[in-house]
Amino acid sequence: MITRRAALSGAAGLLCAGMAPVLPVPPGNHLGFRVIRKGSDIGLHVLDFARDGDWLTVKIAADIAVKFGPITLYSYVHRATERWRGRDLESMETSTQEDGTITRVSLRRVDTGLAVESTRFPSYVAPANALPASHWNEKMLDGPVINTEHGKLLRPHVTMLNEEPVPTASGGTVEARHFAVRGDANIDTWYDDTPTWVGLRFTSHEGAEIRLERI
Repeated sequence: MITRRAALSGAAGLLCAGMAPVLPVPPGNHLGFRVIRKGSDIGLHVLDFARDGDWLTVKIAADIAVKFGPITLYSYVHRATERWRGRDLESMETSTQEDGTITRVSLRRVDTGLAVESTRFPSYVAPANALPASHWNEKMLDGPVINTEHGKLLRPHVTMLNEEPVPTASGGTVEARHFAVRGDANIDTWYDDTPTWVGLRFTSHEGAEIRLERI
């Protein structure tokens, strides 16, 4: 097992040669995932990308409901809009409703970094290189990251495990690199070689495994 920093060290020569990375906008400007809990579908997580010159807008929507018959035991609705200019995050607005409790986060780039305001935590200025923990941009694994649900700054430890086949919602698989994110966050995430986000796994508060499978 190797850390992400070590895994990326070989790319340093490319960067020095001027081949700077670009944002990994997926083909078709869309990503969709089925959210699965204990083998059952409980929702969708979708991302849509739109370019306008140097600007990129990313709109994210996640809708989850865990039910027992007609009774909703848990509900989660998340909306986010990210605005990027070139490779720099310029602003973000999010709203998360979890079992009726709403949390809002706003972010904007300022001279000293990224000014973050949250209805849940005191305002602060994050480092200029911080990225939102919205998963689609593999570079977020370099940290630090800003939790898009409540706005807290996180500095998790990331380890690249191996390349492996990852199941998709269609019943097929896609080869992707597996990263374990631990510490401030505890998730497993996968990216193919483009690099496009292809899957996610974590454990919910009640101990159930939650998976996102690419549609």
